[in-house]
Amino acid sequence: MAEPGESPDQGTLERLLSVVGAGAVELHTAPEGLRTRVTGVHVLDALEPVIRPRELLLAVGVDPGSAQAVDVVRRAGEAGAAGVVFGPGRPAPTARALQAAAEEGGTAVLFRTAWCTWAQLVGVLRAGLAAVGAPPMPAAGGVPLGDLDSLADAVAALVGGSVTIEDTESRVLAYSSTEENVDEMRRLTILGRRVPPWRVAAMREAGFFQALWGAGDVLHRPAHGQDPERLVGAVRAGGEALGSIWVAAVAGRPLAPNAAETLRAAARTAAAHLLHHRTHSSDGRLVEDAARALLEDRGSVEVLAERASLPPREPCAVLAVGLGSGHPDDDGPSGLYGLLTLHCAALGHRVVVVPAGGGAWVLVSGLERDARRADGQVRRLGSALADQLSATIGSPVKAGLGDVVPGLAGAPASRRSAERALQALLATDGPHTVARSEDVADTVGILQVVEALRGVTLPRHTSVARLREFDADHNGSCLVETLRAYLDHFGDVSAASRALGVHANSLRYRLRRIRQVSGLDLESPDARLLAQVQLRLGKEADGARP
Repeated sequence: MAEPGESPDQGTLERLLSVVGAGAVELHTAPEGLRTRVTGVHVLDALEPVIRPRELLLAVGVDPGSAQAVDVVRRAGEAGAAGVVFGPGRPAPTARALQAAAEEGGTAVLFRTAWCTWAQLVGVLRAGLAAVGAPPMPAAGGVPLGDLDSLADAVAALVGGSVTIEDTESRVLAYSSTEENVDEMRRLTILGRRVPPWRVAAMREAGFFQALWGAGDVLHRPAHGQDPERLVGAVRAGGEALGSIWVAAVAGRPLAPNAAETLRAAARTAAAHLLHHRTHSSDGRLVEDAARALLEDRGSVEVLAERASLPPREPCAVLAVGLGSGHPDDDGPSGLYGLLTLHCAALGHRVVVVPAGGGAWVLVSGLERDARRADGQVRRLGSALADQLSATIGSPVKAGLGDVVPGLAGAPASRRSAERALQALLATDGPHTVARSEDVADTVGILQVVEALRGVTLPRHTSVARLREFDADHNGSCLVETLRAYLDHFGDVSAASRALGVHANSLRYRLRRIRQVSGLDLESPDARLLAQVQLRLGKEADGARP
């Protein structure tokens, strides 16, 4: 229930979640509804498990899939806690148990997102609680949460000047659409989307920022030369500085008499907007993390699509990109990631590049609705990337093309098909640089067969196992390598000897030694098939050695 003088939705779970957004926490269940009052944030201490009424309990270190998690929710309900926040992931088998415990005790259950650490979440939630308790500026009541440009316009209309909203690094987040001519500093700041570095350095040296972030009131800077009168107020919440609002006089007119008081109210109102902007902003790391979660089939598609700024229900596909053999660049995957990002932007595609092992995934969205045309888009993009990156790096870059799917919900399946195609391209190490899994279906098939057999332990004394033991005991022996070349070239002695760089007679001698050492019958189809499979499986399939 709201306290006297408070808005009914101030300090509620609904208002808090609207401010911090899905970028920080995701709601699982709220048995008492979203009007539940939240007064604080508390981290669960295993040694002193104190749970306070109306607070959000952060269950750090508690596995949401464990019986302990259910017990924590029950105890939180008994203590009257507003809710419990667990780490990322919603384990299906225990989600029902958590929900049942939540409904029994009347406490909400939430999950921290993968891209927001516990330390960040504590700060975000505390700042959010401070922000939602601040009385709003009347003129900004209709401004949608996070719409900083509209907020800047609202403030500008009240103070009679131009407005910029900046973060703590003096980067411009929004500015008012003042039509009159503005001063040169404002023009430079807006054009560069940040205060010029030399001006920042001068203000820092003069101790201005120390005064700004430590001030409890609006700072006034009188007109000086070509610089007009300015007011600036820090935007704070929960003890954390979120940014600042700058007001400058325009066209030689003084600011409104109540401009300072208006700016104080605007700074209080802006806290919720800046916090919402921070947790919803699509900076590179958050976009990459959201795209990775999409591709790995983790979390809500709608939420992750919003975080990555991608359309959830438009055709998309994934490309798996990797380096061929002999890559000389020391930058490795990081260099490939940077080049991919650059080339994708140059080619005009709406993509997110995600580093993956030694290569990268490229999530392409907004493709043509027509399936054939969409397939053509993906193939052209893959070919262009492979060609351009290979020329830039000086070594083959290969791209596996994933299937086009109708929406982001199918992105994990597209990723898997792209990875299968890339693995086949890298395994054959041939001249082809771009392929779909259907283009290299035979290679994909044998790789899947080999992978399926990895858990099979073969008899210890197969022919290949004997050859491996012989090579290990006789330094310089290369019978396994010889057998592989012979089988890979369909028993063609001339071709196999050329591949090995030896004379055909030397190869024939080695084949006789292979028969003597291992007992392998090269005339037997079964023996040849088993030998080829075991050579691909590697030593782990040989069985335990005596």
